[in-house]
Amino acid sequence: MSALRQIFPPPSSPGRSSRHLVSPILAVSLGFATVLALTPCAHAAAFDESVPTPEALAQLELRASQASPREQPWLYTEIIHTMTEKAGKELSAGDDTAARNTLQQVSHYAHLVQSSLARNTKQLKKAEMLMQHTTWRLAQYMHLASPDDKPEVQATLKQLDQINDQLLTQVFQH
Repeated sequence: MSALRQIFPPPSSPGRSSRHLVSPILAVSLGFATVLALTPCAHAAAFDESVPTPEALAQLELRASQASPREQPWLYTEIIHTMTEKAGKELSAGDDTAARNTLQQVSHYAHLVQSSLARNTKQLKKAEMLMQHTTWRLAQYMHLASPDDKPEVQATLKQLDQINDQLLTQVFQH
């Protein structure tokens, strides 16, 4: 108790007012709020947001198609993520046709994730976290889409949100 009084003397001690007690509490609260505010940014930075080469993407697709049924949801989620990044780059470059084609591929792989969720799968939590990040990124890319392409982006986003909900449900069931 004496060590605590040395750090935080009572307000009646000479030379210290009651407002000095507020300062350490405020500093701890501010530090905690800062950590909470920066956590999503640090978590989002953990995902690879680069666009792989066409060869690397083809290799990932081949690996997913040949994987065991338990591993396919995670691998298809990885494909969805990389293709969403690719669509974002295409939208920012103004290549609406390529972005539309990429979003159709995202939709195809989203169906594959949905159909494989009924199986006992591995890495559900990782797949759910990546899908959550992917939907967040696609929502960011929405403002880059032309008015003609916004319905396609919105439909894909809605589909990915549904898959994320299904993944989250599976995570809680296991």
